[in-house]
Amino acid sequence: MEIRGAALLPARREDIELRTSDGLTLVGELATPLEREPVATLVTLHPLPTAGGFMDSHIIRKAAARLPALADLAVLRFNTRGTTSPRGTSEGAFGDGVAEAADLAAAMDLVAERGLPRPWLLGWSFGTEVALKHGRPHPIEGAILLSPPLHRAGDDDLRAWQGDPRPLVALIPEFDDYLRPAEAAERFALIPHLRLVPVEGGKHLWVGEKQTARVLNEIVEVVNPAAAPLPTEWPDA
Repeated sequence: MEIRGAALLPARREDIELRTSDGLTLVGELATPLEREPVATLVTLHPLPTAGGFMDSHIIRKAAARLPALADLAVLRFNTRGTTSPRGTSEGAFGDGVAEAADLAAAMDLVAERGLPRPWLLGWSFGTEVALKHGRPHPIEGAILLSPPLHRAGDDDLRAWQGDPRPLVALIPEFDDYLRPAEAAERFALIPHLRLVPVEGGKHLWVGEKQTARVLNEIVEVVNPAAAPLPTEWPDA
C-alpha cells in the first residue's frame, strides 16, 4: 500500500480528556505504537481555531496516523479551548494564545501521568505561538515550529529562549502567507541556536503529499533520526 493522503497505519488509539487548571475539559486523542513502546512523544498544537484549525488539521492528523507505526512516536493531539472537531468540542472559549497556556500545561500533565518519553512540542501556525509563548517552562526536549506567523509571539517571547539549550527547529515555507524565509531569518535572529529550514515551494498549509511527506520527514529527522527517511509503502495485510 502506498502511504499517502488519508492512510491510517496501525497504532493504539485512545480518546483522552485533559483537565485544565481553570476547570475546563479538553478533548483529544493519544496514538502510540502498536507493538512497541514509543521512543519519543509529539505534543501537537494545532492552527488557529478561529480560522478552521483543530486537532484534525491535516499535518497533525497525518502525524498521528503514520508516525506511531513508521517512527515509533507517540502523538498527542487535542482541541484547545473552544475548538470543535469530529472528536468533540473542548470547553471554554478561544483565548488568543494567552489562556491556551493552561491547555498546554494540561497536555504536559498527561504526558507526565502516562510516563510518555522525550516530549517534543510540535506547533503549526497558531500552535507555534502557544509553543513559543508558553512551552519553555515545561520539561520538553525541544520544539518544532511549522509555518510560524510570529503574530502573537513577539520579540520578548523569542528573547526568552536565548541561552536555552533545547533545540528549536522552524520550517518556513518559501511562499508562506505570513512569514517567509528572509523575514524569518531576521526575526529568529533573536534565538541564535534556532535552526531555520526554508522549504522550497512550501506554502503555509502544506497542501499535497509532497509537502506532507517533507514535513513529516523533517519532524522524524529531529525527534527520531534512526527512523528517517520514512518509507512510502506499507505492507498490505
